[in-house]
Amino acid sequence: MTIRIEVSRDKELWNAIVEKSPQGTIFHTWDWLKIAEKHTNAKLYPLIGFKGSEPIGAFPIFYNKKLLIKITYSPPAYVSIPYLGPIIANYNNLKEDKKLSYLTHLIKVVDDFIINELHSNYISIILPPNQLDCRPFKWLGYAISPAFHYLVNLSNGEEYIWSQIKRKLRSDIERTKKKGVYVEEGEKEDLIYIYNLLVQRYKDQNLSVNVSKNYLIDIYEKFSPENLKIFVAKHNDKILTGIVVLIYKNKATFWIGAPKKNFMGTSPNDLIQWEAIRWACRKNLKYYEEIGAGVERLAVFKSKYNPHLCVSFVVKKHGVTAKIAERLYLRFRKFGFRL
Repeated sequence: MTIRIEVSRDKELWNAIVEKSPQGTIFHTWDWLKIAEKHTNAKLYPLIGFKGSEPIGAFPIFYNKKLLIKITYSPPAYVSIPYLGPIIANYNNLKEDKKLSYLTHLIKVVDDFIINELHSNYISIILPPNQLDCRPFKWLGYAISPAFHYLVNLSNGEEYIWSQIKRKLRSDIERTKKKGVYVEEGEKEDLIYIYNLLVQRYKDQNLSVNVSKNYLIDIYEKFSPENLKIFVAKHNDKILTGIVVLIYKNKATFWIGAPKKNFMGTSPNDLIQWEAIRWACRKNLKYYEEIGAGVERLAVFKSKYNPHLCVSFVVKKHGVTAKIAERLYLRFRKFGFRL
């Protein structure tokens, strides 16, 4: 089989592939990728794979050069994209041999483009949760490690979900409501307030928020209200905390927010998470996703709602200057340089 790739300039074709692919996420959409490119130092290559004239898949990659490091990554750093990587159109409708063939050949031609056209010596790709077949990367010499997310199945409705979460959590949520805390949908100014809360929370831990406020505003203005919702917990009209939830296809994703906040012995974040799940149930969505279950302190908080653990994969490949490139890359990341 021969697959050729093109750097796409066709937004409609690109989004059609994303929509048709079970691996396609909101982060794969054209507008999100272009906003991410705007707010990074990386150049976007939205690659579409063709079999003849038929588009069979897409693979967005970002490229950047810094000192000795020529980096290709999917997703790029500092834009809170948890995964990206290759997607295949109508993947679930293909027979197994075609699934493997399309995916393998697309990855091969993109790998060749990265190595021989971009001359990258550091490649990092995080596959979307619905893309469990990482064998083509293994066969090309990539190192593979797992990443973790949580997924709450909403199909049985909010009453069933409520009955399955821990009794203590149910008590905590009820106590929070009795203290007068309530949840509302927020607007752009609430997003900015949540961002400032996160900045302060990170500062208290001697850390810094690497996502810019202007990036979040651009995402909000492009994707709200259909694909982005803000939920804020309030008491006497004062915001205590908040989260940003993304909606795409049949899934709601808890994206960012929930800076740690205690209030009168209660946890507004527990309440706000539950209200977001209830909202997703009432919108007849099938899943509620919680990103970042691989970090212990976050996993403890996010596991309270009795989710299913989902695995995705991080694949990396290094060139001749691998060790130097990786050390420099991680050092720049540590000290906040925007690679």
